[in-house]
Amino acid sequence: MLRSRSDDEGAGDGQDLARAGPPDASAPVDPAGTSPAAQSADDGLPMPRRFWAIVAISFGTALVVVDGAIANVALPTISRELNVNAGAVTSVITIYQLVMVMGLLPFANLGDRIGLRKMYQLGQLLFCATSALCFFATSFPLLLLLRAGQALGAGMALSVAAALIREIYPSKSLGTGLGVNAVIVASSYAIAPTIGGFITEHLSWQMVFIVGAPLAIISLLLGGALPAVAPRTVRSDWLSSIWSAATVALVIGGIQIGTHGHAVAGTVLAIFGVVSGAFLYHREAGRTAPVVPVDLLANKALGFTALAGFIVFVASGALTVSLPFRLEQGMGYSPEEVGLLFAPFPLTMLFVAPAAGWLSDRIAPTKLGVVGMALAVAGLLSLAWMPDPASPLDIGWRLVLTALGYGLFVSPNSRLLIGAAPRERSAAAGGLLSTVRLLGQTMAAAIVGMMLTLGVGTGPVPMLFAAVLGVVAALCSLARFQSSRALGGERAAASLRA
Repeated sequence: MLRSRSDDEGAGDGQDLARAGPPDASAPVDPAGTSPAAQSADDGLPMPRRFWAIVAISFGTALVVVDGAIANVALPTISRELNVNAGAVTSVITIYQLVMVMGLLPFANLGDRIGLRKMYQLGQLLFCATSALCFFATSFPLLLLLRAGQALGAGMALSVAAALIREIYPSKSLGTGLGVNAVIVASSYAIAPTIGGFITEHLSWQMVFIVGAPLAIISLLLGGALPAVAPRTVRSDWLSSIWSAATVALVIGGIQIGTHGHAVAGTVLAIFGVVSGAFLYHREAGRTAPVVPVDLLANKALGFTALAGFIVFVASGALTVSLPFRLEQGMGYSPEEVGLLFAPFPLTMLFVAPAAGWLSDRIAPTKLGVVGMALAVAGLLSLAWMPDPASPLDIGWRLVLTALGYGLFVSPNSRLLIGAAPRERSAAAGGLLSTVRLLGQTMAAAIVGMMLTLGVGTGPVPMLFAAVLGVVAALCSLARFQSSRALGGERAAASLRA
């Protein structure tokens, strides 16, 4: 009986499947993106150009993350100086998130047609222009308009960032590249509130919205090193692009409206969004280069990978949103103490993410993901049942364990989604990855908001909820593995018959 190398070595995830031919919607994929044909056609950028391209993409990633997280600490000041109530001023955050996620899939599709580097740099130019105008924002409506412009620019860049990373690194090092990108994301999230607090305290609050512009300028100056991927000649589909953006707006907008005290209206909008998405999915099925990547989702391995990623982002978001409430309102820690107590989580991710990315180039992502989820679930259960009040040590080791688990999952799962997609659909896979992350985080905030309204958000319930989601994510990873092996066996049998 003939056995494949993945069976002999236990690599799993169908790592040999792409050798039999190009992937399609029903065929198995090579989750590592390491088929010989792909490797011969793509060895990444040569050095030292690769180094400068990594620096350029890193500054571009940092500006998106910093601009999304830096404004939180300035909201009370903006509320006071622009005479806006505390509830309305949060629109500065929500409009940024909403506009960005609305544009990710349409911009990824457009990036395929005009070129990935051009889309990336046009987004940065738009971001710089709107950031500069923020200095003159003296009214709340103008500030919201400029924040929407910043989000459009950031979304344009973010929609093709993962596809550019795939072109920068050799196929065998894609996991390492995504791990490095995860470090940039984690460190940017960590420093953004500190920078925002310093600027708000010592400078005008408008400067908070300008601080990302220098990062964009540096990335633009180094942008010549980015890979120049040839545009694809595919027909434009503006109807699907607008439809996709409107569907996302209905779902996310409905969720956010519901969490701000308008439960009925928010629920109706979200339901309309889900129904709209179902019709859009049906319309996109069978199209060449669809705006909504139904061709990728139809592949069982990629579909389960995207679903697992979404579930994990909901779970991690539930932790990060709910735990500060538990520590402050439930245990009596001050806001400053809560910030310090929560530090082990991002710091652990900072070190684990690149290591997990490096490991995913050598070990099957499913193995890393299942082990990671087992650790994360153990950490979440320990957080759910930690003593009340808990000491800093009690909190710290539990957060480290949970972050270790999430870190082992996220980078390999991202590598799988990006590396397994056909190369001509890299931008679509990257847009899908970013959309999954932002939708998961938004859903987590809404769910925790409902838990807080029901009076169970400051206890163990959010952690138990996140733990259950961790188990579901692990099952999705195992289902992906089984579907890849089954399809691999069918393809091998067909090859032998031929």
